[in-house]
Amino acid sequence: MARVDVTIRGAGIFGLSIAWTCVQRGARVRVVDPHGAGSGASGGIVGALAPHVPENWNEKKAFQLESLLMAARFWAGIEAAGGQPSGYARSGRLQPIADTRALELAQTRAATARALWGDAAEWRVIDRAEADRWAPTSVTGRLVQDTLSARIHPRMACTALVAALRAHGTEISRDAPTQDIEIWATGVAGLQELNGRNGRSVGAGIKGQAALLRYDAGHLPQIFADGLHVVPHADGTVAIGSTTERDWTDPTATDTALNPLIDQARAAVPALAGAPVIERWAGLRPRARSRAPMLGPHPTKPGQFIANGGFKIGFGMAPKVAQVMADLVLDARDAIPDGFRPDASMPRHQGA
Repeated sequence: MARVDVTIRGAGIFGLSIAWTCVQRGARVRVVDPHGAGSGASGGIVGALAPHVPENWNEKKAFQLESLLMAARFWAGIEAAGGQPSGYARSGRLQPIADTRALELAQTRAATARALWGDAAEWRVIDRAEADRWAPTSVTGRLVQDTLSARIHPRMACTALVAALRAHGTEISRDAPTQDIEIWATGVAGLQELNGRNGRSVGAGIKGQAALLRYDAGHLPQIFADGLHVVPHADGTVAIGSTTERDWTDPTATDTALNPLIDQARAAVPALAGAPVIERWAGLRPRARSRAPMLGPHPTKPGQFIANGGFKIGFGMAPKVAQVMADLVLDARDAIPDGFRPDASMPRHQGA
């Protein structure tokens, strides 16, 4: 490859999205990943792009809202460039309302959403009957419906990004020499490297297990019930996930911890009662110590940059993460929220 402007190490959702945005701005980009594209957490199956609740507003929630609103155009451009579907659709979300207090809170949030989301999306309370056959069980007979949530098929999305990058002459290599400008989007491995350098935890890989069921729900909304995501995909499957495991032995092995989630999903969504399980998946998601994405100058590699810590919201944050990282690296324009900077995740040493 001819001289490059930016080398991105890591071909997960952050690395690929940043590469795409940089290419769109005319940069010559090289992506490097010894394991190939989407080989880590980004090769999962769930793909719930869901907003934070519209209250106690902060920079993380505002950043995520902007990213979710950018997503339709972002993924449409990728699909057009590479000719591959991403599985993206802004199909909304349903959440059962458990009791009177939860109903009052949902109604309050509807008013807050109008103030914070404006005309971009809606949060409202509906009767369960309005959701027809796809309605989750609800003891109150009421549901929260929002029109901001979207779904994406993680593997299809990574494939679509690779195709779009190749159409613009950008390939993904297994190795490459060090360059002057590098962005490290290396997920769990990158966090572990930082932990070793600091001698204290900067972040960790949190294991998640998920399942894929054969059920064609088309473009029906995703469901969020008791911490469980139920996400219909365009390929005639429904994803269920996921566990959150801080202690684990085998990061990619599925076990009995997944069975209760499948049972919970079938109880929450009666339409799934007879749907067969066609895949079980497990992997590590990179979570920074601050629980927000870690973006900006690399804390231990002078002159280089980091984009890590997507955890459960990496795909939802990706369009905006790509934008601010391209701003920083290509134009020296820093629009990264303070809570996302690497310093927010770096441990404070005693006596500091």
